[in-house]
Amino acid sequence: MSIRTEIADGVAQITLDRPERLNAIDLASAAELAAVWRSFRFDDSVRAAVVTGAGGRAFCTGIDRSVDVPQPSSPFSLDDPLLRIGPKSNDLWKPVIAAVDGMACGGACYLLGEAEFIIASETSTFFDPHTTYGMVSAYEAILMAQRMPYGEAARMALMGTAERLSAARAHATGLVSEVTAPGAAAATALRRAAVLAAQPTDAVQGTVRALWAAHEATRERALALAPQLIALGNLPPDRQAALFAARERDAPT
Repeated sequence: MSIRTEIADGVAQITLDRPERLNAIDLASAAELAAVWRSFRFDDSVRAAVVTGAGGRAFCTGIDRSVDVPQPSSPFSLDDPLLRIGPKSNDLWKPVIAAVDGMACGGACYLLGEAEFIIASETSTFFDPHTTYGMVSAYEAILMAQRMPYGEAARMALMGTAERLSAARAHATGLVSEVTAPGAAAATALRRAAVLAAQPTDAVQGTVRALWAAHEATRERALALAPQLIALGNLPPDRQAALFAARERDAPT
């Protein structure tokens, strides 16, 4: 199993456990994540959750580039295996905290964008590599634009690998709600989640739903455009692969 789940005292900790791949998500782990969130809808012992990554080097680095994702031939269809990895995408309205320790980039935004708030260690970094590798940052940019000032979200989405947002800067812009010592993000998040789990659960879930209602209409309209923007703007897969193959020698200093 590439997803570890531990439940204690009303709090579930979900750990992406592929440290050798910087917790990149393959098709199996994407399905596991979706199944975990769905199961929590029926599990009254879970009243709050923390999602984090194993190993300390990365929270999540998005889709595993070694995975082949078959695509339909129709230009009107696009299969994205990460669309269902978040709690809200699985109709879970129990509060979720993201605990980031290390890199959080690309498809990690699917999880960050559906968490109630984010706690990060001071050595964490946030970036979006899509444009560098000839891909449209659509879902990621939309989700981050709802959590950050427009200019900051635009800078992260457009600069690609040329710039990484520090935990301190992410906190200053509102993306991150709390910065911890290195390695302490998960433990801090679990303490915050314990507070959430101790509140009357129906009131907490109703408040989560109300908070999301505040921006959901705009979010849904924006996400509806994402498949068309990706289909129009992405380079062909072979050209993307060539850019990824060159990433080490082209990495910024």
